[in-house]
Amino acid sequence: MSVSHANPFNDRPTYRIAPTRGWAPLRLGELWEFRELLGMLAWRQIRVRYKQTALGVVWAVIQPLSTMAVFTVFFGKLAKVPTDGVPYPIFAFAGLLPWQMFAYSLTEASTSVVANQQMLTKVYFPRLMLPLAAVAVAIVDFAISLALLFGLALFYGIWPGVAAITIPLWTLLAVITAVAASLWLSALHVRYRDVRYTLPLLTQLWLFATPVAYPTSLIVSERWRALYALNPMVGVVEGFRWAIIGGAWPGWLPLVTSAGVALALLLCGAYYFLRTERTFADIV
Repeated sequence: MSVSHANPFNDRPTYRIAPTRGWAPLRLGELWEFRELLGMLAWRQIRVRYKQTALGVVWAVIQPLSTMAVFTVFFGKLAKVPTDGVPYPIFAFAGLLPWQMFAYSLTEASTSVVANQQMLTKVYFPRLMLPLAAVAVAIVDFAISLALLFGLALFYGIWPGVAAITIPLWTLLAVITAVAASLWLSALHVRYRDVRYTLPLLTQLWLFATPVAYPTSLIVSERWRALYALNPMVGVVEGFRWAIIGGAWPGWLPLVTSAGVALALLLCGAYYFLRTERTFADIV
């Protein structure tokens, strides 16, 4: 970890690289100092992602739209999943939007440390910047698709009410959950390359364990909703969907449970990442 101190001969800080211990490397001031690097890393990933593509950022909209179409056919038309009177396409899209941001963060952030191994061995910077940059890219895609979601809502005659002001709250909860999972997976991937092979299966199982294509009431009774909300994405999807299309309030217990689990995962993930980052350059 770098430690800065005053230098009597010039105005620039001096950095001393030392092994990290526990929570010692978590210096928010240093993260703020390297904020420009975070922007550069995120912008580089955006450029690489859409480089030499004919549609560019339109892919950020095509992906959730195509998934919504598939869900509408199989769950809305064939299975006739109940949505309390809400048109199924807007019901599914409202759940897919935060989920797509979460899933993209997992996919990109899990390999972020290994993919930037040359940087790790040549220059010092807070290693937390790597998974955080991947999540930042996902937030950009989320913002683009959110505009489309409002357009779809108006097309189906759904006018977001006062609850729409809570959208930043559910977005923040989605980001916390994405960062928490990303810290775990990115650190584990350095030591165990099996992560890249198990991640697609994990993402699929997590998707169907989250009420994206169906309402929670369809499979979980009121008695077990708090237990079901131990999946932090349950609170994210339910809260975000309520903010967009209205309907019954999901209830405080499942939402608080999901938020508590997300924060616990974030703290544990940050601790594990910071404890293991000292060996990243040796292993990658």
